[in-house]
Amino acid sequence: MKNKIIFIIFILLTLFSQSFCNESNSVEIIFPRIILKKVPVDIKFIFPDECIGKQVKVFFNDEPDRSVLVDKKEIIIEEIIFNSSGKNRLNISTGSFDYTETFRVISGWFSLIAPIVAIGLALITKEMILSLFAGIWAGVTILNNFNPLKGFFNALNGYVVSALSDHGHASIIIFSLLFGGMIGILSRNGGMLGIVNSASKYAKTRKRGQIVTLLMGIVIFFDDYSNSLLVGNTMRPFTDKLKISREKLSYLVDSTAAPVANLAFISTWSIFQMSLLDVPYKNAGINSSPYITFLKSIPFGFYSIFAIWLLIWLSLYRRDFGPMFHAERRAVTTGKVLRDGASPLMDDSLISSEQLTVKPAHWIYAIIPILIVIITTIAGLYVTGVNNLMGLPATFQNIIGNSDSYSSLMWGAALGGFVGLIMSISGSLLSLKKTMEAWLSGVRSMLLAAIILCLAWTLGNVCESMQTAEFIITGSQNIVRPEILPFLSFLLAAAISFSTGTSWGTMTILIPLIIPLALKMTGNDINSQIFLASFAAILSGATFGDHCSPISDTTILSSMASGADHVDHVKTQIPYALTAGSIAAILGYIPIGFGVSKMLVFFFSLILILLIVRFVGRKVDI
Repeated sequence: MKNKIIFIIFILLTLFSQSFCNESNSVEIIFPRIILKKVPVDIKFIFPDECIGKQVKVFFNDEPDRSVLVDKKEIIIEEIIFNSSGKNRLNISTGSFDYTETFRVISGWFSLIAPIVAIGLALITKEMILSLFAGIWAGVTILNNFNPLKGFFNALNGYVVSALSDHGHASIIIFSLLFGGMIGILSRNGGMLGIVNSASKYAKTRKRGQIVTLLMGIVIFFDDYSNSLLVGNTMRPFTDKLKISREKLSYLVDSTAAPVANLAFISTWSIFQMSLLDVPYKNAGINSSPYITFLKSIPFGFYSIFAIWLLIWLSLYRRDFGPMFHAERRAVTTGKVLRDGASPLMDDSLISSEQLTVKPAHWIYAIIPILIVIITTIAGLYVTGVNNLMGLPATFQNIIGNSDSYSSLMWGAALGGFVGLIMSISGSLLSLKKTMEAWLSGVRSMLLAAIILCLAWTLGNVCESMQTAEFIITGSQNIVRPEILPFLSFLLAAAISFSTGTSWGTMTILIPLIIPLALKMTGNDINSQIFLASFAAILSGATFGDHCSPISDTTILSSMASGADHVDHVKTQIPYALTAGSIAAILGYIPIGFGVSKMLVFFFSLILILLIVRFVGRKVDI
């Protein structure tokens, strides 16, 4: 009898183990962190081994069921759309088994709260740290079921720490601190003052000072971070002496950083941008080189081209309009390069007392360390690119495309600082103690910017978790026609970049979505005007939104390197960005979509910009 009972129990256990998941915890369902109404999501199901080979029915609310064959342990059901907010239901059934999961769907507009809070508070309070963290806190609170306490703690230990632990982000922070240390040495040893004195012999006017700054921004074309940090820090003492406002300097730096790198034949930007075409091209069966497509798209990068063109004529005509005019007039009439009460991201107060006693040294004591930074960065790009080729042909574009720009920047800043230290001591300009004090002062001057950069990256991660970009894309996808695709691509890229503060992230999001659509509309004609303009519009629109966004890392870097109040920089730059952006959208991408020649677009657009500068702009110099 005992043996029969044991046999029966064995049979029942065997049947139980072969049945489909009679325990509710035998199937794992992985939802996104947040589910937005009418925004497609992917849901992952992890089934036990016993379920392999069985047919499973999945119900979402009262929608028709989806029959899924469990041919592997993990199954992903894509593009699920929930049309109602509030509690939603998911049911899994095999006939003998039913399992129900409930979850909450919220309105897609909630995904915009984090960037709206951050941007709105920044413009109202002019306190970047408070505004950025408030935006982060608001977003993470929503992600934690509207619990503000959980949102506060998760924002710190979940998102801020994650942003700092990113290799690229940590590298930029370290580079900024190291570069600040080097600038501290070059400021204390008199080398920077020597550059100003020497340059003043050739550029004795505000006009020439702006043109020299602009030309430096164009020469350093290979990376926008390098451009902003090198040009801003190098030219700041020089432009201060010429009574060029910090707002104008940061605008000169910002508008020759991303736009130049965006258009350059070879840069960290160009390689990144063209690499995003690889997957869409493979999926469409296109064998043409993405690099050739990028080169052909350069003339359609209207915003970047118009922004540089506007900057050139503002400098040549010595005219400005909007808040920039008042900032420049203040600098010219009072000598104040910063407004009263401004909070520059580079804290000049940490070194100002020492600067009062600094004597000019030969310019070579500053130029050599700066050249070391540039040369080491370029050499680092080459060496890391060669080491990461992984069997690819050793072409220049492949080398730059596979390089580690973050490490290269760090190496350059560290070596430049070390050379500056050795030259200061060996030239009897500073003692070892004074040199290290200067280095530490320079590092401390970058601390505020490092905090703001970290918070800006964190806010970007929060926007990603909240699917901010996906909501914007979903809301606009039903109005797409071939003729307006370039225009719409530009607007979408600008909106996403402005909201999230990242141009590269915007490109990463939009290119896989827009390019397949453009290929379909043009019959895979990658040489068509609509296709090339749509691709370029994403790149150009991302740069435009980046220039307008107070939470953009490159915009923050420009403020930091120029020693400008960040809110003042954004406020004075926006009218210029909107001018170039509006012309790019209305006179550029709309006509291009309807077949107008790009030469006509250039002719009318460039003439219009010239007329705006001449007749809207006002003379600054008295």
